Amino acid sequence: MIKRKLVFLGAGGFGREVAWQVSQIQSLTAAYEVLGFVDDSPEPAGNEINGLPVLGDTQWLLSYPEELSVVICIGNSRIRKQVYERLSTNPRLSYPTIIADNVRYSDTVTFGQGCIICLSSILTVNVQLGDFVIINLDCTIGHDVEMDNFVTLYPSVNVSGNVHIGECAELGTGCQIIQKKTVGRSTIIGAGSVVVKDLPADCTAVGAPALPIKFHPPGK
Repeated sequence: MIKRKLVFLGAGGFGREVAWQVSQIQSLTAAYEVLGFVDDSPEPAGNEINGLPVLGDTQWLLSYPEELSVVICIGNSRIRKQVYERLSTNPRLSYPTIIADNVRYSDTVTFGQGCIICLSSILTVNVQLGDFVIINLDCTIGHDVEMDNFVTLYPSVNVSGNVHIGECAELGTGCQIIQKKTVGRSTIIGAGSVVVKDLPADCTAVGAPALPIKFHPPGK
């Protein structure tokens, strides 16, 4: 079997964690040849990070002449969306969904392209994830949850059933959302917050209960 080539976009802490998780998934190591990292930081091409070479920057991907699988390892939802929109000009790039080997999920869970589901997370039944959703370490997702594209859950988030989370929302470490609530598009929820009421779009909310403390321009 010919292995597909794969790179990690983002060589920061999360990118290194994802690269390690991929190395532990036998089905992925059998299917993919990992080439290394791509990163726009000053890290020079040719250096190694955790045993994998830095291949170049985003421009390297845009000009890559062959079929290539890319894992976008950027936690910030809005930046992740911007990067994908830029990369979409190269039709040879594809975006596999990465699911760590001890994640538990039912056959009624659906995943969009480019999702990353990290170790020890649980997704129960009738959960719908859009494209490029990141669910970090040790999260739980209850029944009938719907997440739009580019949502980010940081570690140990608990989402109860029948919750809807809008595009580019970010849920901070250890926050909790009770059942039947809505989190608006591009809203950021602070670490440890408890969501007991719907939250509007384009705000930052903190506390228990979580309340908006500021609003920001749409898409910012």
